Amino acid sequence: MSSNLAIKLRSGTQQAHTSAENVGFMKCFLKGVVDRDCFAKFLSNLYYVYSELEAALKSHLEHPMISAVYFPELNRQSSLEKDMVFYYRDNWREQVTPSPAAQKYIDRIREISISEPVLLLGHAYTRYMGDLSGGQMLQKVAQSTLKLSGYEGTSFYNFEQIPDKKAFKDKYRQALNELPVDDITAERIVAEANNAFGFNLQMAQELEGSLIKALGQVMFNSLTH
Repeated sequence: MSSNLAIKLRSGTQQAHTSAENVGFMKCFLKGVVDRDCFAKFLSNLYYVYSELEAALKSHLEHPMISAVYFPELNRQSSLEKDMVFYYRDNWREQVTPSPAAQKYIDRIREISISEPVLLLGHAYTRYMGDLSGGQMLQKVAQSTLKLSGYEGTSFYNFEQIPDKKAFKDKYRQALNELPVDDITAERIVAEANNAFGFNLQMAQELEGSLIKALGQVMFNSLTH
């Protein structure tokens, strides 16, 4: 039995993917307008999200569907810790907390980890496939705009153990497609992936206020409209 889950996830999240790309913070980012403080806050939120997601996935490795698509080389928590040290120095834990939108995201991951762990696959797919795809472009933009050398401040995007990202994404999608998931469960996983996009969107929208302060409203409007 094959579920074609990766195919369903790709087609079922297209609209959410487009909405996430069109949020003001991301539009500015893709045009090479990156404020260092906003970017650091963006990464600090992701630190909390990934810490929660990766702990949840690890706690369910006895679940056959989660273990089938669990690849430890994807884990981002330790890379994000390096970025936190870069932006906030060694006492970063005293300086950063999850934003309200990030906290909602974390709460949702906790909730499904207890009630229906298979839905974590929707979050893993959304996050990791995004990091291995568009995330690689964001890394180059941040590197160039913030004048960062190597992966300093952008360790999050550096998948040291995945030299061939395209081949890995194909392997990951194939593993998803081979999962024995019934149609109803597949639909729920796709809905959860859309939830993940929604949380991402909210986290990006939260940062717009800070970005407008840094750029000025007129400049922000000209970049986003």
